[in-house]
Amino acid sequence: MRIEKEIAKKLLKNKLHLSIAESCTGGLVSSRITDIPGSSGHFLGGITAYSNKIKTDLLDVPVKTIKKYGAVSRQTAKAMAEGVKLRTGADISAAITGIAGPTGGSEEKPVGTAYIAVTTSSKKRTKKVFFKGDRSFVKGQFAEAVLSFIADNV
Repeated sequence: MRIEKEIAKKLLKNKLHLSIAESCTGGLVSSRITDIPGSSGHFLGGITAYSNKIKTDLLDVPVKTIKKYGAVSRQTAKAMAEGVKLRTGADISAAITGIAGPTGGSEEKPVGTAYIAVTTSSKKRTKKVFFKGDRSFVKGQFAEAVLSFIADNV
């Protein structure tokens, strides 16, 4: 079974709604979730926050968080997940911010690094992932990692 179907079943069974905040995946996670017929029964929507301005203005990520830790950080991912949860009223939210490449990486945060966050009413979890490959492959792996993290936390 595809992971999107597993998530849909869990959300519907528990009468929960999901929202997503994406940066480096550019809407790929939301697209995969909405590929499942009937996804409007459990998916409220997503915000593709590619720029820091959108992260701060629409997702309420504190400017000081981005300045102190960077747009690609555990703290920013957590704030993005909390922001989209608050904006949409979802029961569970997820976020990802990372570097898909081929440029933009650093020694500390190389291309292929991303941070994922999942927020529910009872928990806030974050996870760092790293994948090697071209931009398309890395984005796909990032999306799969977000979906797996959601499935593990529904």
